[in-house]
Amino acid sequence: MKIAAPLAAVAVAFTLGGLFAAPAARAGSCPAEHVLTTPRQIEQAPDVGVEREILSMVQLKGWRGVGDLFLRTRRLTVAVGGIVPYHEHDDRPSIVYIVSGEIEENSRLCAVPILHRAGEWTPEFGEGHAHWWRNVGTVPVVLTSSDVVPPEMMEDPHM
Repeated sequence: MKIAAPLAAVAVAFTLGGLFAAPAARAGSCPAEHVLTTPRQIEQAPDVGVEREILSMVQLKGWRGVGDLFLRTRRLTVAVGGIVPYHEHDDRPSIVYIVSGEIEENSRLCAVPILHRAGEWTPEFGEGHAHWWRNVGTVPVVLTSSDVVPPEMMEDPHM
């Protein structure tokens, strides 16, 4: 059965609205008094103890003129003491969901570390958005990450 376009749009809006409206789902964020208007310099943390697995990928080439990009979802497992290395999101939108564990984010846009817990998500995108993550807990952290990437980033296992 084919769903009429307006009805389908309402269904999508309702579904997305439910996802974004869930109060417990929004990850920890930078406390208002520590949000920076000018990005700060942070450590160029190395890649330590991170396993990455591509769960699914869609090539977007030809879709609405976006060019040769991919929509990718990965599972990252970060060992105790592990570090997701420094990386930037100026030109790579991403959404991260914390499946299990707790992980600390060190961001150029926040003066203090941000703690993210299981069941939370966080969007990553925009000018000056750069960060790295460290598992400061006692168990491995499992994350899923969905991002839009160009083909050259697909070849870099750390991106």
